[in-house]
Amino acid sequence: MTTTQPPRTPLGSLPPREHLRLGQIATVLDVVVPVYNEERDLEPCVRRLHEHLARTFPYGFRITIADNASTDRTPEVAALLDDEIDEVTAVRLEQKGRGRALRTVWSHSEAPVLAYMDVDLSTDLNALLPLVAPLISGHSDLAIGSRLSRSARVVRGPKREFISRTYNLILRGSLAARFSDAQCGFKAIRGDVAARLLPMIEDTGWFFDTEMLVLAERAGLRIHEVPVDWVDDPASTVQLVRTAADDLKGVWRVGRALATGGLPLDRLARPFGDDPRDRELSGVPGGLARQLVGFCAVGGLSTLLYLALYSLFRLGVGPQLANAGALLVSALANTAANRRLTFGVRGRDRALRHQAQGLVVFAIGLALTSGSLAALDAAGGQASHGTELAVLVAANLAATVLRFLLLRAWVFPDRERPDDVDAPRPHATHEHNDLTRSAR
Repeated sequence: MTTTQPPRTPLGSLPPREHLRLGQIATVLDVVVPVYNEERDLEPCVRRLHEHLARTFPYGFRITIADNASTDRTPEVAALLDDEIDEVTAVRLEQKGRGRALRTVWSHSEAPVLAYMDVDLSTDLNALLPLVAPLISGHSDLAIGSRLSRSARVVRGPKREFISRTYNLILRGSLAARFSDAQCGFKAIRGDVAARLLPMIEDTGWFFDTEMLVLAERAGLRIHEVPVDWVDDPASTVQLVRTAADDLKGVWRVGRALATGGLPLDRLARPFGDDPRDRELSGVPGGLARQLVGFCAVGGLSTLLYLALYSLFRLGVGPQLANAGALLVSALANTAANRRLTFGVRGRDRALRHQAQGLVVFAIGLALTSGSLAALDAAGGQASHGTELAVLVAANLAATVLRFLLLRAWVFPDRERPDDVDAPRPHATHEHNDLTRSAR
C-alpha cells in the first residue's frame, strides 16, 4: 500500500487551539516506534504497548512501526505484527535516521495527535495518557516526557546522567531553551502543528527532537512537560560520542538560523488573543500592552548597556564623545531587539531601513543627552561622575516616551511582518517516495 502527500496546510499563523471533536475521528492517536535492527525487542514492545493502549486509552489509536533500513529480521517481525494486530501498521524506510522516520510517518498520518516512543519502553507507559491529554483538550501544542523534572523517577548510570544534564545546560545557555529534557524518547505533537513544523526541521537523526522543540518554543507554541518514571536500557546501541558531536553541530546551525532570522517562525505562531493574557483591554489599542512590556524590558537592558559603555569610554575620552559612542552602540542593539521582540518583525527584509530610521531616533536621544551634559557643564564647576550618570539617566527617561511613539508609528507601523509569510513553503524532503507499507 502506497501513501500520498497530505494536502498543504494554508500559510499564515495557526488557528486558535480547540478541543478535538473526538466523535468524528476514528484514529485519534498515532504512536510511532522507530526501530533499527530490533528483532529481539520489537515484538514484546509492540504487544505490551498495544495491550496498554487497548486497556487505558479511551479513543481510537494506531501503532506504527517505522523500520529504518534494518538488516536483521526486524522487517519480518514488523510484518507479522502488522498482520496479527489490526491497530498495528508496519512502515519500511530504506534510509537510517530516527528524525527521518518520524518526519516521514508523521507527515503521512491523518491522526490529529502524533506521538513516538523508543522501542525499549524505558518510560513508564502510565505517562502516555497525561502526555497526549493536553493536546486533545487544546491546551498545548507539543508534549514531552521529562527525566529531569523534580518529580521524575529515573534509574540510569552516572555517565548518561552527566551527558544528559550537560547537553540541556548547553541548550539553555546557547539557544535560551526553557524545556527541561530535549532527548527523552517520549514526545507528542498535534497534527496541525506538525504539518507546519516538520518542513522546517533539517535534521534527520537524533537532533530532530531538539530542533523541533527549539523552533516550536521560539514561535511561541505551548510545550507541556510530563515527569516520567524512566529506567535506562543497558543494552542501548546509541553511539554517545558521535551523537553528541552531531547534536553540537545542530545547536550551531539552529542558533545561526535564529540569529539571522532565516526561519519563517510566523507560520507557527498562534494568533493574538489565543492566550487569555492577550485579551483586549478596554480603551487600549490591540497589541499595545504587549509592546509596552517588550519595550520596557528592552529599554532597561539597553540603559544598562549604555551606562556600562559610557563608563568604559569615559576612561579614555571626554563626556561628549563617550556619550555619543555609548549611545550609538546601544541604539543599534536597541533597534534590533525592539524589531524582533517588541514589534514581532523577523527576517532580514527592511532590516537596514529599520536601523537607519532607528539612527534618526538615536539622533533625537543624542540631542537630548548631549544638551543635558552641555547644560551641566554651563552650570559651572567640575561635575562628579555620579552626577553625570544621574543627568544622563534623567535625559534618557525623557526621551523614552518619544522613542517608543516613533518606533511604533514610524519605524515599525502596524507590527509589519516579512513579505515571505505567504510565499510558497519549502517542501519536506522526499522520503515519502521511498515509503512502502507492509502488505497485510
